[in-house]
Amino acid sequence: MSNIEIDLNQKVILVTGGTGSFGKAFIEYVLKNFNPKRLIVFSRDEQKQFEMENSPVFKNKSCLRFFIGDVRDLNRLRMAMRGVDFVVHAAAMKHVSIAEYNPLECVHTNILGAENVVTSSIECGVKKVIALSTDKAVNPINLYGASKLASDKVFIAANSLSGDLSTQFSVVRYGNVAGSRGSIVPFFQNIISSGGKTLPITDERMTRFWISINQGVQFVLSSMNLMIGGEVFVPKIPSMSIVDLAYTLAPNAKLEYIGIRPGEKLHEAMISKEDPSSVVEYNNCYIICPQYDESVERHYISLDGVVLNSDFHYSSDQNKEWLDQESFTKLLSHD
Repeated sequence: MSNIEIDLNQKVILVTGGTGSFGKAFIEYVLKNFNPKRLIVFSRDEQKQFEMENSPVFKNKSCLRFFIGDVRDLNRLRMAMRGVDFVVHAAAMKHVSIAEYNPLECVHTNILGAENVVTSSIECGVKKVIALSTDKAVNPINLYGASKLASDKVFIAANSLSGDLSTQFSVVRYGNVAGSRGSIVPFFQNIISSGGKTLPITDERMTRFWISINQGVQFVLSSMNLMIGGEVFVPKIPSMSIVDLAYTLAPNAKLEYIGIRPGEKLHEAMISKEDPSSVVEYNNCYIICPQYDESVERHYISLDGVVLNSDFHYSSDQNKEWLDQESFTKLLSHD
C-alpha cells in the first residue's frame, strides 16, 4: 500500500452515505488535511444531514454541500455529480439481519444503487470512483455479503464501460471497523455502561479482522492515489478473537455463549483461494487484479509488486498479525 494520499486540494469530491460513520470521518479528515473546492455530502436522511451541518466540526465550512438524495435515484445522482472529480461510494444497507428480512430493499440499494453510481459517474465525467466493500463479500453466506459481492463486480466491470471517458473504478475491502455504528464494540460498550455484567458471545472460536475508522479513511485515500482502475484493494490488518475483545472491554465480565446467528461465519476472509483473479502483494496491502485486463497486474509488477500463488487466501483465523488487549485499546483510541 502506498502511504501517499491523493491530492484533494481544489477538487470536487462527492461522498455517498456521507452522514454514516465512514462518511463523517472521511469528510472530517479531508477538511483537516486538504482545501477542497467542494465536498458534497450525499445521503437520504435529512435529520442526519441537519445534525451534521450544525455540529461544531462541520458548521460554517464554506466548501461543504449537503445534498439530499438516494443512490436508488439515478436522476438525483446525475444532478449531484455535475462537475465532480472524485466519488467515494459508502452508501449501503449493512445490517445482516435487516437485509435478510428486507431482501429487495438490500438489492435495490446495494446492487442497483451501485449501477446508478457507475452510470452517473460515467455520464458526468468523474475521474475516479472508489467503492467501499466488506469481508462479508468473500464467499458470502448472507444476502448482505452477496449484494456487496455483486456491487464489487459492478464497479470492477464498469472500467470496461467508461471507454474514452476514462472514468476509473476500484474497490476497497476491509474488515470490522472499531467503534463504527453496527460494530460489536459499541454494542458491548452499551451493555457495560448500562451496568450489564454478562456479554453475549456467539462462539468462543470466532475471529474478525479489525481496523480503525481513521485507518480506513487513510487507506481509501492512498488507494485512490494508487488506483488505475479495476483493482480491489485489501489492507494488511490484524485479527482478534471475539473472546479477547470482550475481555478487553470488560475484564471482569461473564461471557454467555449464545450460538452463531443465521448468516454469520466463525471467521471472515478478505481474499478467497477460490477466487480466480490474480493477487499482487504490494507494500502493506494486497491488490486483487481483474481477470479481463492483464495490464493491471503488469502495472503493479512494474512497481515491484509480487504475484502470489494461485491458492493464496487471507482469512481472520490464519492471519499473521494479531491484536492483544493493549493494541486493541490503542486501535480504538485512533478513532
